[in-house]
Amino acid sequence: MEPGNPVVLLCGQGMQAEAEGRADDAHALFQQAWDAAADDYDACVAAHYLARHQKTPQDTLHWNQECLRRADLVGDERVSGFYPSLHLNMARAHEELGERAESHAHYRQAADRIQDTPAGPYQDGIRFAVAKGLRATGEPAPDGALAELLAKLCARADLTALGLLLPSYLGDLGTAEDHAKLLTAVHMVHASRSLPEDEQALLRQAIAELTPR
Repeated sequence: MEPGNPVVLLCGQGMQAEAEGRADDAHALFQQAWDAAADDYDACVAAHYLARHQKTPQDTLHWNQECLRRADLVGDERVSGFYPSLHLNMARAHEELGERAESHAHYRQAADRIQDTPAGPYQDGIRFAVAKGLRATGEPAPDGALAELLAKLCARADLTALGLLLPSYLGDLGTAEDHAKLLTAVHMVHASRSLPEDEQALLRQAIAELTPR
């Protein structure tokens, strides 16, 4: 975003108000940002934040649609990194309205553009949310032995094994690359031989289930 832009400054103040629990002040600041928007870029930014403070799912969807529409009108590198988040927000809005097909389509578009967002914690957060949404709206999750193993690891708080497995498991968007990352993580835990034998057996089963035939 553009740090000196007055719309961006107003939205930053709104986020600060939101963090302090002043929801009405936050909404007022985001509305001021919308009113001050000088072009489609400004309007895209303001609409994104206004969508956070709507009282009905329909109004939330409206502002997310407006945000996406304005981003399309901008159409340059300033907004390219916004698209995974924009489609995620659209997907959530449709899901809240019970519009499963529309929701899934936007989750899929968010997944397809995930690399437009720079790698790091922000992208990871979007990736995990998109993967969860895809599973909730119809795409299968890695299941079977791996799911059983993760439940056991969570129950006994094996943070080392979970730290290796969960990022790939939770961030699986259904691509061949993501599948390979998950299989590699499972192999790494198996090779460490750090788990009880019953869990090692589940790892072997998970490897068999995940290995392409």
